[in-house]
Amino acid sequence: MREQDQPVGPIRWTIVPDRRADPVTNPGILPDTEVVDVSPRSVRAADADVKVDRQARILEAVLRLLSVQGISGVSMRAVAREAGVSLGLVNYYYEDKTSLIRAALHRIEEQDIAIVEPDLTLEPEERLRAALKRVADPEFLTTEYLSLRLQLWALARVHEDFERINTVAQKRYRAGLAALIRAARPGLSRGECGKRAADIDVLQNGLWLTALLGLDRASIRRSVTRCEEIALAD
Repeated sequence: MREQDQPVGPIRWTIVPDRRADPVTNPGILPDTEVVDVSPRSVRAADADVKVDRQARILEAVLRLLSVQGISGVSMRAVAREAGVSLGLVNYYYEDKTSLIRAALHRIEEQDIAIVEPDLTLEPEERLRAALKRVADPEFLTTEYLSLRLQLWALARVHEDFERINTVAQKRYRAGLAALIRAARPGLSRGECGKRAADIDVLQNGLWLTALLGLDRASIRRSVTRCEEIALAD
């Protein structure tokens, strides 16, 4: 087959660290070069990463504004300014303020569900204890985050979509927690595990709300211990 008949594969650029080097006259440098794939598939993946990053920045901006100013402080223009992106980009991804807040609520929902994601490297009881301790992680006890939780609870009264998202998120969280309890105490009925999960959820919400008024680390530790006692009681 002639050289010009060779099939064309993905385009690959070779970046030579030493600009003075010539890969033709000095091929010995090639093992030290960095090869960058710019095939169509690679470009599409990069574009997707950029989109996710932009949307993440926008939603984080929404959450910061909610935390500091409440729903009155959230507007398309304010979010664009806070995220450091153009107003047109915010309008491209989200059609209005309601859809923007809706997306931010879903983002928090997934973060909450991650709290009760089972760590399969641990035994069932330790898996449960680890999940119960996560609510007292430093990232959840900052004034900014706790203020955000207060605003999120208030949003449930503002719009029926926000209330629905909050309700679904709470049910998913309790179901995940109940599953951890049942794995650690397989002798318990599903109904009993559900009740314990609900009691723990109420206690954890109280922990966060109280922590907003001032961190009392001793009482926080006692609250976590109380959650463990509820979950693991025979």
